[in-house]
Amino acid sequence: MSVAKIVELVGTSEKGWEDAAQTAVKEATKTIRGIHGIEVKDITAKIDSKTGKIRQYRVGIKLSFGIER
Repeated sequence: MSVAKIVELVGTSEKGWEDAAQTAVKEATKTIRGIHGIEVKDITAKIDSKTGKIRQYRVGIKLSFGIER
């Protein structure tokens, strides 16, 4: 029998949404072992009001990992 835990994280990037998700996963690997996968729940961005261009990409994810015994 296996058990997984799920945590929610938000990653940010100035490059894009994929990079924002990777940033969240990279940070999680510093303290979490056995990561199985992620589910992207939310993608948003901050816009520069002067230029109308995206300034910062944000991705909300659910990250799953196995529980060690």
